[in-house]
Amino acid sequence: MNAPVIDVGGTHVTAAFVDTVRWQTLDGTRQRTPLRSDGSAAEIVATLASAIRPLGDLSASILGVSMPGPFDYDTGIGRFHDVGKFDALNGVDVGSALCTALPTPPAGIVFLNDASAFAIGEWIGGAAQGARRVVGITLGTGVGSAFLDRGHVISDGPDVPPNGYAHLLRIDGQPLEDVVSRRAIIAAYQSARSATECDTARPPAVDVDTIERRAADGDAIARGVIDHAIGALGAALRPWLVRFGAEILVVGGGIATAWELIEPALRDGLLRTDTADPLSGQAWTGGKIVHSGDPEGSNLTGAAWHALNRQTDAPLDRSA
Repeated sequence: MNAPVIDVGGTHVTAAFVDTVRWQTLDGTRQRTPLRSDGSAAEIVATLASAIRPLGDLSASILGVSMPGPFDYDTGIGRFHDVGKFDALNGVDVGSALCTALPTPPAGIVFLNDASAFAIGEWIGGAAQGARRVVGITLGTGVGSAFLDRGHVISDGPDVPPNGYAHLLRIDGQPLEDVVSRRAIIAAYQSARSATECDTARPPAVDVDTIERRAADGDAIARGVIDHAIGALGAALRPWLVRFGAEILVVGGGIATAWELIEPALRDGLLRTDTADPLSGQAWTGGKIVHSGDPEGSNLTGAAWHALNRQTDAPLDRSA
């Protein structure tokens, strides 16, 4: 059985079929379509529909959709407001709009948070296979996260952050994404460069990939910025990984591409101890840290898995 699925990102949408025996995208079916997240609602829906059409007649299939938030995943309605992307979808019933735009709409559309899809995909067919307690994080525009128990997303209770969202955490009194995000890393680098250069003019803007490349080439300022941001991420996540009993932390997203820089700083933050906080200050030593080999593929696979298994609220058993 092959399951149709799309992964919606800020600059493109990827469509594919997922082989539900191997839990991998079917060879030759993964196709990207450019997407303007700042477009009108009609333009965004039209782009999503154009990406779905090559999958053919889906009238007998459930379409899985990996979608960034804020989004009402149960109703398919966008909740984007002043988030910098997809603002035109705020209040829009995306599921109904897609069914209207497609010549043969699917039998159903099931939406899932993209970070949750990523973590499930890693659990069912990626680096976290065989683990029971999995935490997945994605590093890009912000910090996406999901806490899984046997493939089931845990979003409440004392062992996870509010709603299971790491981006709601604080570090040293600041919101986590004011320290760890694309905008935060760029701002920190610009500020550090300005403070060390004689020229009072603001240095030219650079993106995170350039900062990471400079860090890898020996730029001490760039390396310091990356180490501080990612170390803070590890420190913020550490107590929750301990409480959750995480066996593995899987990391994806554009910022994590420079894994040789990210992994040491993240590990340092996770292995620190805080003697001032005996309840949550212990190091996370009970699991391993891995980098996703195919984050996009995991998003697709996770969305397909969720679409086919969404009827149950019990933890899922991959061996069943």
